[in-house]
Amino acid sequence: MADRISLAEKLSTFQDHWSPRTVATFNDNDVMVVKVKGEFTWHKHDETDDFFLVLKGTLDIELRDRTVTLGPGELFVVPRGVEHRPVAREEVHLLLIEPTGTPNTCNEATAAPRRLA
Repeated sequence: MADRISLAEKLSTFQDHWSPRTVATFNDNDVMVVKVKGEFTWHKHDETDDFFLVLKGTLDIELRDRTVTLGPGELFVVPRGVEHRPVAREEVHLLLIEPTGTPNTCNEATAAPRRLA
């Protein structure tokens, strides 16, 4: 069994935005932390839902028909196939869960590389 994982410690190891770091894996899924600021690209995932849990800050998840605003301790799951764009006006810390290997932009050419924290 692995030791406990401090998300705050993992987040303190990097400064760049929109570059998720894998902190654990389970059932072929990556559990990741990421710092975000600004607007991400519009995208969708045809094969999987997109899980967002805000640890710090306020995140808007823009959908084509509405915007979902999340604060610390709140989560939202974007259903597969739904186009969306995360927007953070200030730095936001997130926990993400995705099947291992899922490109964050849904495009291998533009996706951030997977890194360990």
